[in-house]
Amino acid sequence: MSLFLEVVPVAEAVEVARSIAPTVGTEEVGLEAALHRVLAEDVAAGGDLPGFDRSVVDGYAVTAGDTTGASEALPAMLTLKGRVEMGQAPPGTVESGTCWYIPTGGVMPPGADAVAMVEYSEVLEDEVLVHRAVAPGENVLAHDEDFAAGAVVLPAGRRLNPQDLGVLASAGVTTVPVKKDPLVGIISTGNEVVPADAPLAPGRVRDANSYLCAGFAREHGCEAKRYGIVKDDPAILRPLLLQAVEECDLVLISGGSSKDVRDMSAGVIGELGTVLVHGIALSPGKPTIIGRVGTTPVIGLPGHPGSAYIVLTTVVAPLLALAAGAPVPERRVRVRLAANIPSAKGREDHVRVRIEDGEAVPVFGKSGLLNTLVRSDGVVVVPASREGFEEGDDVEVVLW
Repeated sequence: MSLFLEVVPVAEAVEVARSIAPTVGTEEVGLEAALHRVLAEDVAAGGDLPGFDRSVVDGYAVTAGDTTGASEALPAMLTLKGRVEMGQAPPGTVESGTCWYIPTGGVMPPGADAVAMVEYSEVLEDEVLVHRAVAPGENVLAHDEDFAAGAVVLPAGRRLNPQDLGVLASAGVTTVPVKKDPLVGIISTGNEVVPADAPLAPGRVRDANSYLCAGFAREHGCEAKRYGIVKDDPAILRPLLLQAVEECDLVLISGGSSKDVRDMSAGVIGELGTVLVHGIALSPGKPTIIGRVGTTPVIGLPGHPGSAYIVLTTVVAPLLALAAGAPVPERRVRVRLAANIPSAKGREDHVRVRIEDGEAVPVFGKSGLLNTLVRSDGVVVVPASREGFEEGDDVEVVLW
């Protein structure tokens, strides 16, 4: 067995992962359960919104032409006919030379085409003096100005936020078609791996990656199912992987991906399905596996949590975005680099940094350290074509 990986560029690995994204079904859910779900279809307005012409200020419903030339020195004088009450139809019409008081949100009476604000009006018994001219449509929200009947209120592929739920409710939509949340199966491997609540003996490490992967899956609009810890024995991994690919839309295997005598993940994936990639020109994360068993993608992650997280953000996130139907918005900032970042050509280097006083400060550490994950705010990506960045360079930080 060769101890060397045949690495592919990061961009190629991402495209391979995207090409095997699973297809999930759809379901109808009520608005109370729709937050952060992804719309499976466009949602159209069943009628005009707001559905009636209404005032957007407190003032007087008028015919705009009656206020032409109005000023502080020479106000327009209009007869006050009455008051429009909230939630009720106007009790009359606006004829030339007359007006009706109207509150914010009130229904515009027939004949009125504008609203003169109270701030620029004065009441003298049954007369209203308007000190500023208004144009047709001024301070009025038209009956179809929000959404016309049949217009798309929210498009397919949108991940619903609280504002969206409010708009949908206003449109009379109480259930929506959404993509089902993909189910991600997670298997941890390694003779040295013990449960998170187990005491540590020399040479043992706690199972961090199953929790890391589960949290990452949920953050990206998926559900997670942890299958526990498997020893470095293909005979144990094989049936568990078969169960996971049968039950899940995607499977992540943590550990067992390195090209050494303990490498079993690629062998089992290849035996049950196909290994498409084993090795990416990525640091950290070189021994990553991309494969498929049946129609289910199986990704083999490095065992170290720091490396695994880089692979999750770089390779797995685009795959989950396609499966879930919409990406999680990525946050990026451009800042000055506070110190040199060396890198070897030929690999894409993801260097952890923290943002401090408006600068990106590299968080260097030995490969086995975990603290760099929590002490960093994101990564600076050094392209494979560069030999690093220098202090003072303007760099882009991809935030966690």
